[in-house]
Amino acid sequence: CFMVTPYEGYVAVAETLNRITPGSFEKRSVLFNSGAEAVENAVKIARSHTRKPAVVAFEHAYHGRTNLAMALTAKSMPYKSGFGPFAPEIYRAPMSYPFRDGLLDKDLATNGAAAAQRALDIITKEVGADNLAAVVVEPIQGEGGFIVPAEGFLPTLARWCRDNDVVFVADEVQTGIARTGAMFACEHEGVEPDLICIAKGVAGGLPLSAVTGRAEIMDTPHVSGLGGTFGGNPIACAAALATIDTIESDGLLQRARQIERLMKDRLLALQRSDDRVGDVRGRGAMIAVELVKPGGAEPDPQLTAEIAAAAHAAGVIVLTAGTFGNVLRLLPPLTISDALLGEGLDVLAGLFATR
Repeated sequence: CFMVTPYEGYVAVAETLNRITPGSFEKRSVLFNSGAEAVENAVKIARSHTRKPAVVAFEHAYHGRTNLAMALTAKSMPYKSGFGPFAPEIYRAPMSYPFRDGLLDKDLATNGAAAAQRALDIITKEVGADNLAAVVVEPIQGEGGFIVPAEGFLPTLARWCRDNDVVFVADEVQTGIARTGAMFACEHEGVEPDLICIAKGVAGGLPLSAVTGRAEIMDTPHVSGLGGTFGGNPIACAAALATIDTIESDGLLQRARQIERLMKDRLLALQRSDDRVGDVRGRGAMIAVELVKPGGAEPDPQLTAEIAAAAHAAGVIVLTAGTFGNVLRLLPPLTISDALLGEGLDVLAGLFATR
C-alpha cells in the first residue's frame, strides 16, 4: 500500500503521467485500480477544491459501474437498471452529437461552440455555476457510440469552466494512451483539462488508473483523503512504464492515425454503397459505424446485433454500443498489421453484403 510505504514505481508512473498529459502547468497524479475509481476520485477532488456539490455529465455518457459513476452514466440498461438509488447532485446536459444534431439543426452538427452553448444554457439555468463543482465529459464518448463532438464543443466548455470556478474533468479512460492518434483525445483541439481520468490501456491490461491534474486542485484534499490498498500496485506500475515507453519509442501515435485512415477509407466506401450505414466516425484506432433503417435515420439495433454476432463467429471481435444499441465499434490494437486489419474489414464488408 503506497499510503503506508511509498515505492519507486508509483512515483515514476506519477511523474510520467505528469509529463505526458496536456498542459505545461505543475501537476500531481494519484493512482487507483479502475476507471470508475478514477472518475469518483476526480469528483471528490473537484468538490474538495470548489466546496460546491453539483456535477454535470452529458447525454449518452458512460463513466463506470460504481454508484457515483452510474449516476453520471446516461444509459440505464445494462449499466444502471435495478441498482439505485444513485448519488444526488448529478445533472445532465445535451452532448454534441453531429450525426443526430444534424437531423434537427444543420448548424449544431458542425458548430461545436453553438452545441456547447446549448448545454451551457441548461447548466446555468438548472444548476448554476455557484453550485457546480465539476463538468465531467468524455472527449469522445465510448459506450455512447464513439460520438466525436463537433469542433469547438470541448474548448468552449473548458473556457466556461475556467471563467466560473468549475473544474473541467476529461474522462479519458477509453480515449487516452494513444488510442485516438494523440496521447490524449483532448489534445486534438488543444484542450488542457483541470483533471484527467486515465485507465484501460495505461498498463497494458493490468488494473491501474489515475487522476492527473493541476497541482493547486490536486493538493486540496486532506492528507490520506485519497487512496486505496491496491491503487498503483508495483506490478501494474511496471507495466504502465513499459507501455508508455513502447508507445513513444515505437511510434504508436502515428500508427493509430494510419489505422484511422485505413479503416475510414474502407468504411466510408461501405457507407456510399449501403444506406444502412448512417454514419462513420471516430479518431485513430477508435472508429464506429452507426446503423440505421434504409433511407432514414431510425436506429437499427437488430441489424447491429446480427452483424456483431456474425463477425464474432467469423473471428472478428466487434462490439456494439450507443444509446440506441445501433453502433458497431472497432478498437483494433495499435500493433495490428495492415494485412490483418484489412482481413477483418473484408469480413465486415462481406457480412453487410449478405444481409
